[in-house]
Amino acid sequence: MNYLKIFSPATVANVSCGFDSLGFAVDAVGDEMTFTKTVQKGVKITNITGANLTYNVNENAASAVVQKILKEANANFGIELTIHKGFSPGSGLGSSAASAAGAAFGVNQFLENQFSELELTKFAMFGEEIACGSAIADNVAAAIYGGFILVRSYEPLEIIKLPVPDALRVVAIHPQIEVKTKDAREVLPEKIALKDAVTQWANVGGLISGLYTNNYHLISNSLVDIIVEPYRKKLIPFFDTVKSSAISAGALGAGISGSGPTIFALCKGDEIANEVYKSIKESYKNTGIKFEMFISKINPNGIKIV
Repeated sequence: MNYLKIFSPATVANVSCGFDSLGFAVDAVGDEMTFTKTVQKGVKITNITGANLTYNVNENAASAVVQKILKEANANFGIELTIHKGFSPGSGLGSSAASAAGAAFGVNQFLENQFSELELTKFAMFGEEIACGSAIADNVAAAIYGGFILVRSYEPLEIIKLPVPDALRVVAIHPQIEVKTKDAREVLPEKIALKDAVTQWANVGGLISGLYTNNYHLISNSLVDIIVEPYRKKLIPFFDTVKSSAISAGALGAGISGSGPTIFALCKGDEIANEVYKSIKESYKNTGIKFEMFISKINPNGIKIV
């Protein structure tokens, strides 16, 4: 094999209550990347479309990951890379993660799947560190494993793939503003009250239990974030308006996707998802801020060859 084309999905991280520990992959939006095997060693980016990203192979999340894997594997070949961004950087949908995870997955195909999904996640985390300064696993693991994932531990890294109820859908609105991950982290408190921590980790447990038992009522009750959302929502215009419109239309819950500004709503079934989509769109259309929206199933398999 000398050529490969893949789709690497957008992801929703945190999922309200699971800051830096929960995430899921979406079906409707993502990046397309191509990999061409070359005799000359190293990596070269030949084309980037859909976003203004650097061609510097040491500073681009995707090429940095490719370089690291080729070196680790002592590969006797190189890779030429193209990236088509299907969604905007700074959207809160794991833009750098899609590139980094896609790069890890793609190169691994040329290495006859030498590396496990956990090892690929570690490589992709390096790309996240290059892109945004933090080696966070939630977005990249969701893209690589697919479905819902729990980052059970960072040291050592442990990723748990969680079940996804069949009728679960996500509706998302991306206001066309940028919230940098660094800025979204700086607004967070350094300390939290013990009672808030207890509430939050109980919600994480409830959400995971709801996923395992197909208990949509429990999922709904658990999609509550009392630690991060109160601070970050100030960076997202009309956040409360969108959230209330989603829930009044039947959403199980709504929250900030990653560090924002995308707002996600989880729903049971296509009919409710469509109603939530219409309600959110109606609530935002007169704000003066451009926006994009999508409805998606949860992507069960993550990155795929196309």
